[in-house]
Amino acid sequence: MARISSGIRLDSNFLNLKAMDKSEIRKEIPELLVEKELILSAFKTVRDQVIFTNKRIFVVNVQGITGKKISYFSYPYSKVQYYGIETAGLVDIDSELFLRFMDGTILQFDFKTSVNIKEIHQLLSDSIL
Repeated sequence: MARISSGIRLDSNFLNLKAMDKSEIRKEIPELLVEKELILSAFKTVRDQVIFTNKRIFVVNVQGITGKKISYFSYPYSKVQYYGIETAGLVDIDSELFLRFMDGTILQFDFKTSVNIKEIHQLLSDSIL
């Protein structure tokens, strides 16, 4: 079973996703959108980005020291089998989003405590259900 994670599995909260303004989204992303696709929300680590649209989730992975090599992954909501969230606690200081796709792929996104994970859950509910 494939497992993809953005952020790190430690509770450091340093590389976890934080909200970003739409103006910070990489300039090439609009070229990758289809007709009537809208960016709803966006998050970033130091160099990577996770973008939620009304049709899918884009994961932008900037690689290497120079950052010239970039991977773009598209996960359509139509292929989500189920999803869930985990809110931050006293010891576990990040909140998490889990998505399982029909092919067995599991995505896990770790968010900083400042991100309202329940808003992301609502965004997904509106887009998936």
